[in-house]
Amino acid sequence: MKKDQGFYEYVINDAFMGIAGISSRAMFGGWGFYRDGKIFGIIADGKLYFKVDDSNKSEYVSYGSKAFEYHGKKGKSVTMSYWEVPSDILENREELEEWIERSLAIHRK
Repeated sequence: MKKDQGFYEYVINDAFMGIAGISSRAMFGGWGFYRDGKIFGIIADGKLYFKVDDSNKSEYVSYGSKAFEYHGKKGKSVTMSYWEVPSDILENREELEEWIERSLAIHRK
């Protein structure tokens, strides 16, 4: 995976601006996003993904979003529980914050 610094800067400095408590760190050729020590999102392959489970998956499906997938050892495809954040959500700070909260709620179950 190649890091997309420009997209990362947009997400952390523009899309997430004003949303309290978010931190990030580089990981596996991309970045992880955290609030209160809990990971809720990643950037991989130039796309933003949020943590998803049965409680919020239908929202992502309704936007036509796809799960993050990569090729592991021996070319085996691995699908993770992170789904791409739709551009409509990424550009709407209020909705974006709600989607972040729903991703963080997964950790509280």
